[in-house]
Amino acid sequence: MDKINQTFTSEFLLLGFSGYPKLEIMYFVLILVMYLVILTGNGVLIIASIFDSRLHTPMYFFLGNLSFLDICYTSSSVPSTLVSLISKKRNISFSGCAVQMFFGFAMGSTECFLLGMMAFDRYVAICNPLRYPIIMSKVVYVLMASVSWLSGGINSIVQTSLAMQLPFCGNNVINHFTCEILAVLKLACADISLNIITMVISNMAFLVLPLIVIFFSYMFILYTILRMNSATGRRKAFSTCSAHLTVVIIFYGTIFFMYAKPKSQEFPGEDKLQTSDKLISLFYGVVTPMLNPIIYSLRNKDVKIAVKYLVNQKAIQ
Repeated sequence: MDKINQTFTSEFLLLGFSGYPKLEIMYFVLILVMYLVILTGNGVLIIASIFDSRLHTPMYFFLGNLSFLDICYTSSSVPSTLVSLISKKRNISFSGCAVQMFFGFAMGSTECFLLGMMAFDRYVAICNPLRYPIIMSKVVYVLMASVSWLSGGINSIVQTSLAMQLPFCGNNVINHFTCEILAVLKLACADISLNIITMVISNMAFLVLPLIVIFFSYMFILYTILRMNSATGRRKAFSTCSAHLTVVIIFYGTIFFMYAKPKSQEFPGEDKLQTSDKLISLFYGVVTPMLNPIIYSLRNKDVKIAVKYLVNQKAIQ
């Protein structure tokens, strides 16, 4: 009976940035401001993509999905992080941790596939413009987005189930500010080989395969653009891809740092490395969703026009 009690954990304690108490208020204000920007920016993009008929295209449909995903992802972890920073309430229930882990993994996996789908959409639009309405019909792009969400959800169910069924032997202190899966796996007092194998397979499917699609899509796009005779056509083609390419570089650069780099072992100075891991995770979890609507609105004329139109309509009312 004692052994069973030791392996069961009813709640976890999130350390977050408790090692830097003087900076917690600064982190609270910074994260709160970024969260409000995320809700506002992505919310405006969703509304614009729904109500402005000029944005009823596959690219903006995917962008609307990406904005909704960013709101869901940040809302699953940021509010609890803000509460822990301001109230020092750092505990989270076992089920709450599982839900947070599920949404984090599901949204991340889905975003990888969505970015790959968006790259393919740009490839068809630029390299096969005459066949674009046929290839990227409404049925096709809705199906592509549905596959992204479904596959991300299934992947997250598998990873979360495997992680949360591990015994933790009373060790419930997570050295992170969210129930991030790698931080939780460090607490397990059992063999995690199966978890590592499934995560490697997941990384190959959700990180590498979409990246291959993105890479070859942009290789063909670049080849097509360089063959264009019109300088105006080249500029227009580059402008339609630059926002997506910028988001891809930021997203994949951060996520590869998180999940593809070797994890630090026990040695002096590990605390600094773990703090850097937390900051990288914070960048991925808050800064990237905040930058997405800013990048797309600043570098996309159609979005600017749609947003201005909605603002003017609201002002008239």
